[in-house]
Amino acid sequence: MGRPHVLVIPYPAQGHVLPLMSFSHYLAKQGIQITFINTEFNHNRIINSLSKSSYQDYVGHWINLVSIPDGLEDSPEERNIPGKLSESVLRFIPNKVEQLIERMIAESSGTIISCVVADQSLGWAIEVAAKFGISRAAFCPAAAASMVLGFSIQKLIDDGLIDSEGSPRVNKTIQLSPGMPKMETEKFVWVCLKNKESQKNIFQLMLQNNKSIESTDWLLCNSVYELETAAFGLGSQILPIGPIAWAHSLKEESTSLGSFLPQDRDCLDWLDRQISGSVIYVAFGSFGVMGNAQLEELAIGLELTKRPVLWVTGSWDQRKPPIKLGSDQVKVVRWAPQREVLSYGAIGCFVSHCGWNSTLEGAQNGIPFLCMPYFADQFINKAYICDVWKIGLEFERDERGVVPGLEVKKKIDEIMRDDGNYKKRAMKVKDIVMKSVAKDGISYENLNKFVNWIKSQVN
Repeated sequence: MGRPHVLVIPYPAQGHVLPLMSFSHYLAKQGIQITFINTEFNHNRIINSLSKSSYQDYVGHWINLVSIPDGLEDSPEERNIPGKLSESVLRFIPNKVEQLIERMIAESSGTIISCVVADQSLGWAIEVAAKFGISRAAFCPAAAASMVLGFSIQKLIDDGLIDSEGSPRVNKTIQLSPGMPKMETEKFVWVCLKNKESQKNIFQLMLQNNKSIESTDWLLCNSVYELETAAFGLGSQILPIGPIAWAHSLKEESTSLGSFLPQDRDCLDWLDRQISGSVIYVAFGSFGVMGNAQLEELAIGLELTKRPVLWVTGSWDQRKPPIKLGSDQVKVVRWAPQREVLSYGAIGCFVSHCGWNSTLEGAQNGIPFLCMPYFADQFINKAYICDVWKIGLEFERDERGVVPGLEVKKKIDEIMRDDGNYKKRAMKVKDIVMKSVAKDGISYENLNKFVNWIKSQVN
């Protein structure tokens, strides 16, 4: 009997590549061969971010990283034009993936791919797999609530809440079912992308995905059933398998594979020197979303707290935070090994943009949040954190749309003082997550079922 071979295709953004890479490592540990497809631009960033160890030390012999062009120039100017990446994903990349699969089949004298695992936001990849008669699974790296919102698009149009292009007709807060987070029409996943072209492309992708998903064999979600019971109730075909990052140990070198930036591990030594529960961890993911005015106000607020700060600048490293705390009281790094950072007892709270990976990583370590969402699914995740799980607070913005320094200090003091028992609730959420990935937990069992199914695809 041959070894099962899975082709993995993420959406070409950091928050999508990382969970699918974790999933790939989990499958590889079960004896499944993986071919992981990145764009050439992201592939090069991943290889360049690896430290002294060799590429093989990270990927092992079971994961093969391959790349395809995305049709964009390598210059930051070209790549930062709003709507360019989403247009490439919609119109350019599908043909390149199809050509790659065709070539792989031709070179092997017959289909050697047991299954295609595609990012749920790439419905066309499911269609390409179906065209070649390959089994297929869709993987959602976001909350089930985000997927259920996508499935509800036609109903939202019928109810007059959005038009046929996804633009809101009314400014209204809705709840898809009791127990789900409340959502504002002005902040739907595709609406708050700050750019009409991106909005149009992402909405088109979501409409396509709704059709493509119908032909998938599996619909997997990097989430936890007990944290999103209402959403999974609405989307009964969605199987929770998260948080997938816990499928491999923090000690493995492979935890950094998939990162677009090299991780600064010096911050872990710095954390070792801090008092338990004292550090404010500040990280807003890989996108540069913060204007200069907000950067300055955040720095002022953090200084006013007089607490130690670990600040990850991400892709906007060229603008170092203007923070003036004492040298051993603040640590600024471009990129951190976040899963490890959040497992340190020194971390007291997480100032976050509420991306889903960050939300899960904070939740599974029992860390209270302070929320500053900007776009896409971050508002849904913020609603889970603040309103459903009650493990964090949202910063209030002023008339400029900026969170003032005094508001930063006030909310940090409130959550660190913890009269509201945020830490206690966060620890309960941690227990829920850990039970789900432990033996006999729902995520654990679903992962097992999927692996057994993959193995059954081999003739």
